[in-house]
Formats: sequence, structure tokens, C-alpha cells
Amino acid sequence: MKGTPSMGEKSGKKNMIYCRRCGKRTLNLNKSKCASCGYGKSARMRHYKWQKKIK
Repeated sequence: MKGTPSMGEKSGKKNMIYCRRCGKRTLNLNKSKCASCGYGKSARMRHYKWQKKIK
């Protein structure tokens, strides 16, 4: 079945939770790593040069 009835089966499941290190809701429970800061993957903070915004 597809559509509205099957949407009820999806409720109550969590995939992302709040990260301990950066506080954003980007910590993946299945991968157990944060998409924003890289917590769980490495000790260093995840950052790239292309992330800097022009002021």
C-alpha cells in the first residue's frame, strides 16, 4: 500500500538526534556519527574551506 495509510507506519522512528559536541540535530543513529561536526568519526572537528561565507 502507498499513500496516506502507509505514512502512519513511519511515525515514532528516530534517525537523527542532537549531537553532544555541536548541539545540532545531525547525529545519525545508524551510522553513529554527526554530519555537521564529524563526532563519532574523528576527534577533530569537521570543517572545509568551502564552508566559509563571504562577509
